[in-house]
Amino acid sequence: MSYLGISAGFHDASISVVDYDGSIKFAGHAERYSKQKNDRSLNTDIFYDAYNYTNKITHIAYYEKPLLKQLRNWRSGMKFDWRRVTTMQAIDREIPPRARRLIGTGIPFSSYHHHKSHAAAGFQTSPYDDATVVVVDAIGEFDTISIWSAHYDRKGCAQYTKLWSQKYPHSVGLFYSAMTQRAGLKPNEDEYILMGMAAYARPDYNMYAEFLRDRDDIEFYDNLHVGCEDYRPEMTEFQIAASAQYTVEQCVYRIMEKARKLGQSKNLVYMGGVALNCSANEQLGNYFENIWIMPNPGDAGSSLGAAALAYGKQVEWSHPYLGTNIEGSYPVNQLLDELLGNKIVGVASGRAEFGPRALGNRSLLADPRGPEIKDKVNEIKRRQKFRPFAPVIMEEYVDQYFMMPKGFPTSPYMQTTATCKKPSEFPAVIHQDGTSRVQTVSKDCGSGIRQLLEKWFVLTGCPMLLNTSLNIKGEPMVNDRVDADRFEKYYGVKVIS
Repeated sequence: MSYLGISAGFHDASISVVDYDGSIKFAGHAERYSKQKNDRSLNTDIFYDAYNYTNKITHIAYYEKPLLKQLRNWRSGMKFDWRRVTTMQAIDREIPPRARRLIGTGIPFSSYHHHKSHAAAGFQTSPYDDATVVVVDAIGEFDTISIWSAHYDRKGCAQYTKLWSQKYPHSVGLFYSAMTQRAGLKPNEDEYILMGMAAYARPDYNMYAEFLRDRDDIEFYDNLHVGCEDYRPEMTEFQIAASAQYTVEQCVYRIMEKARKLGQSKNLVYMGGVALNCSANEQLGNYFENIWIMPNPGDAGSSLGAAALAYGKQVEWSHPYLGTNIEGSYPVNQLLDELLGNKIVGVASGRAEFGPRALGNRSLLADPRGPEIKDKVNEIKRRQKFRPFAPVIMEEYVDQYFMMPKGFPTSPYMQTTATCKKPSEFPAVIHQDGTSRVQTVSKDCGSGIRQLLEKWFVLTGCPMLLNTSLNIKGEPMVNDRVDADRFEKYYGVKVIS
């Protein structure tokens, strides 16, 4: 059998395909095909691309329970959509007609609770036989936080037991989105910018007390689904960012403490959109010995979670390069020539990353050592000057340059921040607070970025590069060669495939 997982209808729609043997054949974001950032709708092109890697879909899995979703919408004052009450209705409305003809009719389908899809996307891709699973996001059907015990039974089937949950409207994710809006940014899209802004001010610790009614069970005084744009008008956007980041961190640590007490396993699987907050993740090792965060922990990753639940067992996770393929060998020597000559180059090669962060196959790369590089790359991408960049470094050298936090001996998917030991040498990848969102690269990472780093190190003595996503401002990451050509034309930076 071949299992098609669907996540769509809210934001950042995606599909994933898991084959009969547990191999992930395809996982991609709809936005990369439509060119509409955070596109909530699926399109025909992503289905045609997926069919390059599978012969036939025999089961469709949906990432949440449509009726419960509509009931929650109704409770929160939104419109109850009678056209999306059943799983079949939801699936029919999300799959474009041409794609439906491609898939065929009469295919069995199933749906799973939103937070369970998050949990499965993490646990069934993890290397663990058992784990305590924590899911923290804005909102599912009703759950906003959930803690699970997960293990495989004697037949290898994944088993989940929910240990605790918090319900709407009490939500860490909704709080952070409300603060994103309060800071003048776009909620459900610019939360990562708010996280970067936090380093430029001291937090007002009162925010934590002003919003939290019960800190142990993470209960808020107000329903932040409606925002809080009038909150503390005297505070600057940077003070809002710093205070919101502190508040989220305190909430996450309370949740992790509860999870450690409730769960049996020393292995943590952490999922949901809040798991993308790499600054908060730096302290997770204080609560668990081993940590796994699938590189697409938000709603888009739940298409893989739904497919994994339908499959039932551990899926084969090797790397995140699961999307559109740009054929040809990774252009190591051409990239080196451009880096040595111009210090900045784009790469679009191999299969696209599944997740919001470029990890070497759709990346803008630069020499991290020059004092002018950070401003130059921000100028190229039309970004605010305070925005930080990430270093990508060979795994075996990371301890020489960064103090990796407990629980993160490596960080292959940019999931934590770490303090740089030599910040003056690498100003382009060091944030205001002296930390970097590190990406470590092993010899079997699945991308040619490893060979590029090896040759770069031989020639320069520097084991790292600056790595940021290859995208035009306001658009998703480059997906195919046509997109790469547009990037070259728009920004005047060479993109090599």
